Amino acid sequence: MGLRIQAGCVCIGCKGWRGYADYRGGGNWRGCRGCAVNRALDLADGIDERPYVGSEQSRLDCPRFVSNFQGCIFGMSNHPSPRLLLVEDDIDTACLIAETLEDHFGAGCIDKCALVADAMAVDLDKYDLVLSDMNLPDGNGLKLLNEFLRKRPDLPFVLITGEGILENAIAAIRRGAYDYIVKAGDYLFAIPLIVEKNLAIWRTKQDNQRLQEQLAKTLKEVQVKNGQLAKAVRKLRTMAATDPLTHLFNRRSFGQALDRCFAEADRYGHDVACVMIDLDNFKQMNDTLGHQAGDDLLRLTARVLKAQCRRSDVIGRFGGDEFVVLLPQTDEQTARQVASRIGEEFKAGVNKLYGGEGMSFDVSLSMGVATLNQARPSTPQQLVAYADKALYCAKQAGKTCLVTYSNLQDDQRHWASDDLARHA
Repeated sequence: MGLRIQAGCVCIGCKGWRGYADYRGGGNWRGCRGCAVNRALDLADGIDERPYVGSEQSRLDCPRFVSNFQGCIFGMSNHPSPRLLLVEDDIDTACLIAETLEDHFGAGCIDKCALVADAMAVDLDKYDLVLSDMNLPDGNGLKLLNEFLRKRPDLPFVLITGEGILENAIAAIRRGAYDYIVKAGDYLFAIPLIVEKNLAIWRTKQDNQRLQEQLAKTLKEVQVKNGQLAKAVRKLRTMAATDPLTHLFNRRSFGQALDRCFAEADRYGHDVACVMIDLDNFKQMNDTLGHQAGDDLLRLTARVLKAQCRRSDVIGRFGGDEFVVLLPQTDEQTARQVASRIGEEFKAGVNKLYGGEGMSFDVSLSMGVATLNQARPSTPQQLVAYADKALYCAKQAGKTCLVTYSNLQDDQRHWASDDLARHA
């Protein structure tokens, strides 16, 4: 079964002067599209004897006809009837195309104009699709295509022409036309299908564009969230790795840095120094001036250590009023010089901070130094232990002094080790 549209014939069903369809596949029927499809539906129902003598017997208003004809044959969707613009200078052709489209989409769905100038004056935002003849009295379809797409780049534009010239079709598609229809054969019957297809393509493009915009927006939001998450992770890592009062490495993170530094020094044959530092008379300071003053003193110590050390040095709060400094690629003599500068700067800071308090005791630093090449520790932890032994001896010697592990006598080293073991 098939329907073939032609033009310029009187329908034997409704007697209307319009394009007609030959119905093939069950009897001979020549009539307009509506009557021909009605005839096809009758034959499908087994009705072949009832003649069609007028439009009053047409099924164009029958729900079954509308559903089958529009839904099955033309693939109509639930979208509202589109607004179409037809630019055609031939009155008969324009009427045939308009009637064909109104039969399919509904009355009033299409506006017509005959000139490029008239078309340029319309509001393109009112229309869902434009159909234009190629040859117009004051221009051509390609010129109109360029002007329309300049005003509205997403506008579906279909060219209709009586010239089947391949170069014109290629030029039109390359310039942005959605389709190219040649006025030959069954083109009237094909026009509604072509309009439906190109509207579907336009909707798909719009959906894709919306999805891309939504995706871009979502990706931007994800990037913002990832940035916030990364910032929160960095903050958590900083909080986990640093002492909250002094913002120096805590004991755990210092231990990790110590392992890396020791391994690097052992591999490349570099020296590394460890300086253990303890605040003298810190308890008296707390008892006399209060814990807030004690916290201020700990922060002062941290500032002094940061000011006197390199960025490559590792500074940590070992616990309570004890601090530790790791000096990569530093020998014993240089480490003693750094420690001396730390002691002097600390003394100046204390005088500036508490000079008017009239304290009966001195707040100072005792320090112990051990280096890899001099102390020869076998593990990173042993290097720290040797520096701690030197610090212990400095405290025993009267505080406010600096002792290196290499200067300890053998009996002092053993004595310090035994005493530390007893207090462990």
